[in-house]
Amino acid sequence: MSKPLELTSVIRQARGPQHTATVLFLHGLGDSGKGWIQTADQIGQTMPHVKFILPNAPVRPVTIFNGYRTPAWFDILQSGHLERMLSPDDAETWILNTANSVNRLILDEVDSGIPAQRIVVGGFSQGCAQALVTSLISEYKFAGIIGLGGYLPSKDKILSIATDANKNTPIFVAHGDADETVPFNVGEMTSEILKDKGYNVTFKSYAHLGHWINEDVTQDMLSFLQQTFVRKLWNLYDI
Repeated sequence: MSKPLELTSVIRQARGPQHTATVLFLHGLGDSGKGWIQTADQIGQTMPHVKFILPNAPVRPVTIFNGYRTPAWFDILQSGHLERMLSPDDAETWILNTANSVNRLILDEVDSGIPAQRIVVGGFSQGCAQALVTSLISEYKFAGIIGLGGYLPSKDKILSIATDANKNTPIFVAHGDADETVPFNVGEMTSEILKDKGYNVTFKSYAHLGHWINEDVTQDMLSFLQQTFVRKLWNLYDI
């Protein structure tokens, strides 16, 4: 496995006098951390103690775009079918290597004084996929996990190496029923796969929503974060 890359990030510091929790959120294919500043700032107005880390994916050639170089967490062969998105060795060469890079950011946050149980890891679309992989194989026990409009790539490989650290961690999975980029049934299937493996998943669908988020999704994210961080504040030392 190649050496993990150092990721750059857009940082939105906690607005209040105390920084007691962190959200690390991964953007989708072709996007950047800047694309999620508005959402982070909107949530941050209500949760001034929360810092947002919005990493930027490395620029790489992507097969589905005929090799065009674009920000991507890993390569994609084709869209639509959960089992045909990736080549067999991508779990090793792309996804796991990127997970190591994301974990470096998490380690930096833990070293700065924020316990892992006060960190939520999430993402949208391909960022959702990478966030799920990173969380499932992590040795850190997180406060929560958010997956928007995405899927679990290389599920057999990832589930075979998943740790128990986040077996009981609340996972919020959301998907629009009009999503044509990552079809709704893929998001629903991802939720069911995780539930069948015993993960603590809440799945929510959004009528007429395509491959984006709206105010309803943002508000549900906010509610999830509020509930999760309050719960983990009380159970901070329940390791």
